[in-house]
Amino acid sequence: MEPLNAEDPVSIGPFRLLGRLGAGGMGRVFLARSAGGRTVAVKVVHAELAAQDEFRRRFAREVAALEQVGGTGTAPVLGSDTAAQSPWVAVGYVPGPSLRVVVGDEFGPLPAETVRTLAAGLARALTHVHAAGLVHRDLKPSNVLLTVDGPRIIDFGIARAVETVTDGGLTSTGAVVGSPGFMSPEQVRGEKLTAASDVFCLGSVLVYAATGHSPFGTADSGVHATMFRIAHDEPDLTDLPAELAGLVRACLAKDPADRPSAAELVETVAVADPWLPAEVLARLGRHAARVLETEAITFADGATGGTAGGTTDGTAGHGPGEPTPPPPVPKAPKRRRGGLIAAATALVVAAAATLTYVLWPDPSSGNSGDDGRKNHAGAPTGDGSARPSGIVPAAFLGAWEGVQRGSADHPRETSRIEIGQGAVGSKAAVYVQVSEERLCMGRSRLVSADEDKVVFGESDVTTSVPAQRCTPAAHQTLTLRSPDVLEWSSGAAKATFRKAGTGTSVVPERLVGRWKMKNDPLIFGRNSERYSDEVTITQGPVGSSVFRRVHVYPRTDDEGNPTPESLVCTFTALLAGSGTPLIIGPGTGVPDASDRDCERDGIAGYLTVDRFKGQDRLLVFPMMDAEPGEYYRG
Repeated sequence: MEPLNAEDPVSIGPFRLLGRLGAGGMGRVFLARSAGGRTVAVKVVHAELAAQDEFRRRFAREVAALEQVGGTGTAPVLGSDTAAQSPWVAVGYVPGPSLRVVVGDEFGPLPAETVRTLAAGLARALTHVHAAGLVHRDLKPSNVLLTVDGPRIIDFGIARAVETVTDGGLTSTGAVVGSPGFMSPEQVRGEKLTAASDVFCLGSVLVYAATGHSPFGTADSGVHATMFRIAHDEPDLTDLPAELAGLVRACLAKDPADRPSAAELVETVAVADPWLPAEVLARLGRHAARVLETEAITFADGATGGTAGGTTDGTAGHGPGEPTPPPPVPKAPKRRRGGLIAAATALVVAAAATLTYVLWPDPSSGNSGDDGRKNHAGAPTGDGSARPSGIVPAAFLGAWEGVQRGSADHPRETSRIEIGQGAVGSKAAVYVQVSEERLCMGRSRLVSADEDKVVFGESDVTTSVPAQRCTPAAHQTLTLRSPDVLEWSSGAAKATFRKAGTGTSVVPERLVGRWKMKNDPLIFGRNSERYSDEVTITQGPVGSSVFRRVHVYPRTDDEGNPTPESLVCTFTALLAGSGTPLIIGPGTGVPDASDRDCERDGIAGYLTVDRFKGQDRLLVFPMMDAEPGEYYRG
């Protein structure tokens, strides 16, 4: 769990927030506590989904159905407000790690008797879900939590609401949402899902629990290749204990009619008690202790320190019972299912073309200019002879970038600051901060500077994507550690920054050019020729629009069947860094080049290129737990 930051509300409904549990396809998830002392997990819907009427209707119906789900093995719904500007739902917090963490990071494959008990517990939970008329649609190791009393399933049913407003499981940057390695064949083909789909996914989860790998490979071998294997190939049951083979093969039958029901599994699978290895049980105790410690610290402190680059969310002026909503977003038209993957969110990496000027410290005056002018892309930055005398040591001059949340390979929140020369009080720095839902750019005034440390204070916001969502950055302190490394801090937030590229051409040449997503008929079906997906990456400086995507696909009717009409959706994105991976910010679609039903605001992303089967492959990741979109040279 991570501490709250400046953009987070203090409370949501009757629940006081304790910290961030993470972010997923539907929104952000917080650890919270009710007035009666119960610990809960509160999920707040992403703004771009909340803006869509069709999603809201589906979300309200799904939450109502979830409230009817009873029995053990699931997390109960304890509160919701589906009509709020930022819809939310609160469920009972499960004090245990996920199956993915236990198997993938801490313990390794589980014993056969544990896996059998896992199968019975998950099947029992699915019987309650299915009895409420729901299909989970996203059963995977990270959605299975382990407790002393048995496994618990989380995030059941909600994916149905998101599915109706995404392009057949592909986000607007082409990222595949969900986990292709844990889908059913009918899910891959975009067919109507029944309870049997969850049973197939259960079989894949059991293989992972027993062996540490998916039975159909991972996205490392290519998302479409994984999906093809699910639809057509036999599962890889290497290392699966022989006593589990019959159970797993029955669940992984290609034909839904040949799979056992969840109720049949409950009746036939034997269970063990205690069901978990001693080492894992000890881990559960430590996990619970950390949660209690977090609650004690949070309530003793009463508040959490902020970070630079906050947003208008969470500011004063809103009642304590509701999350602070984002600014009003125009209602998006109804979206329909395109039919490829049961999706989990809409990722849009886009930015308005009117926001593509570049923010550079003004070399001639040491400030941003009182006449309101902006420096444009490609504007010269001047040389040393043109600059006024200043106090910033030469070692600090230039651009620095770092990751505030996530890892260097898979960032979830990043910052960049470009420092110019100037006197005290001059706006000598330009900052860029990117989180999952916004990009904030601005100028900061120099407070002090010495040989080892530079401090910036008051800031102005110059770019906010989406509009009016950023507040000025707080004080920023930079301490030099080596010629290429400095430590950055702002309030309670800290990060390590490294030297980064500057100028008008910072995009790695390997990324520049046109890229196309492969149009596999085995994935898209008989209408595959009606799908096209192209990304163009151009050269430019930080702050310019370098990413453009054009996605064409069939409209669908209310039943999910393609119609003769096609949708054309065009998106752009601002460059937010010059490192590897390359960071791009969120934004809006291009109105004059997109159908009105296309998605709007969304989530930031990052780009990398690798070699796959002898070809360059562009991977477009969202800043969330989702698979990347795959593109090849056009």
